[in-house]
Amino acid sequence: MDRRKFLKNTGIVGAGVIVVPTIVPSSVFGKNAPSNRLNIAQIGCGRMGRGDMHNVMRQENVRFMAVCDVDSKRMIDGKKMIDDFYAGQGKPNAVDVKMYGDYRELLMDKEIDGVVISTPDHWHSQPAIEAALAGKDIYLQKPTSLTILEGRQLSDAVHRSGVIFQIGSQQRSAEQFRYACELVRNGRIGELHTINIGLPGDPGGDIEPEMPIPANLNYDMWLGSTPETYYTEKGVHPQHDYSRPGWLRREQFGAGMITGWGAHHLDIAHWGMGTEFTGPIEVEAEAKFPTSGLWNVHGDFHMKAKYANGVTMNVSGEFTNGVRFEGSEGWIFVTRGNYQVTDSDPVTFDANKKSLDASDIKILTSKIGKDEINLYHSKNHYGNWVESMISRKQPIAPVEVAHRSCSACLLGHIAMKFPGKLKWDPRREKFIDNDAANAMVSRPQRWPYGTDFVS
Repeated sequence: MDRRKFLKNTGIVGAGVIVVPTIVPSSVFGKNAPSNRLNIAQIGCGRMGRGDMHNVMRQENVRFMAVCDVDSKRMIDGKKMIDDFYAGQGKPNAVDVKMYGDYRELLMDKEIDGVVISTPDHWHSQPAIEAALAGKDIYLQKPTSLTILEGRQLSDAVHRSGVIFQIGSQQRSAEQFRYACELVRNGRIGELHTINIGLPGDPGGDIEPEMPIPANLNYDMWLGSTPETYYTEKGVHPQHDYSRPGWLRREQFGAGMITGWGAHHLDIAHWGMGTEFTGPIEVEAEAKFPTSGLWNVHGDFHMKAKYANGVTMNVSGEFTNGVRFEGSEGWIFVTRGNYQVTDSDPVTFDANKKSLDASDIKILTSKIGKDEINLYHSKNHYGNWVESMISRKQPIAPVEVAHRSCSACLLGHIAMKFPGKLKWDPRREKFIDNDAANAMVSRPQRWPYGTDFVS
């Protein structure tokens, strides 16, 4: 599609001038006024997409009106899921759900207020940037980007457009994580000096044969900005179910667990030490990588990062899955407990497992006073996004926070490729005196796909 035509059709009338849809707050017309209804579209109808649709559809004042996927089978299933939901509410045919094979056409629909983007990692930043340019509010699955540069481009685009952006770091909307961070921020464990994060690696896999591309899959678009490579089902996603897709274990499309789950836990680490808008100043890492087979993301690893506030953060599978804050007067450990977001979450079930623990139980009975640091309170991550779309106030996990959490993970991934310590300038977002490492802040992009070709 011609870029100028796309920008014209999405309502951008001149350089730096963006038309953002106006949503009237519920306080003006009443809770269920038609003007307060939000029209939502889903981009990516796979494993995570179906979960996101399930959660967003249940929010008040939301109407799903369109779905998009490069796999037509998944697109049709997504529409059926929405139709079945409304039928279950006694509202069959309440919405004529439109289907799109190209999200850029979906973004031209002026009736759409917001989009939920649940695509593979290499397809996160570009549709989110173009959604911002089109004036659509955005809920984006984590991680924010495939590269640090993409994340910066996305954050800048969202800030220029003024749209509401929420990253899917739903741990921020879980009470134990917020409370743990409040306790740390308010000095209940003394001076914070170390954070240990438990995060496993991924196993390798076998060599997989080239297979015919399914007729229902637009494989060229699925590859997007990444290099051309042969199709094999285990390298993309299952054709007959919604189990964990193989692309998660391929570096071409993501960085592995360091961003897959690291985006969650490092986000909490940043929240707890008040570094949400910056990053480490030094990073080093060691990792094992498969020497053969299709799946080639990191296995067992250890990452160490130092921050300007003096805190050292360690990330490794050697630690229990979760985040442990250590201070001069004690420690706090927080995790999801036995809660799983997906069947493939690295959670070992234990009836006695605590989602919140501390060196002294008295720490966990401490009250946070009104005159102390009270962090953003959200009980429902999806509901918080919807509320922010109406109020136009920032959600609990906005774009710059999302970018900084993701970029810290990506710094660890880059450090896995280099011996020794890497010095990082979080303000300029560049490595100090290391051209080879700086070359990995971005990746070459295959035209016509990629954030570099969005203007």
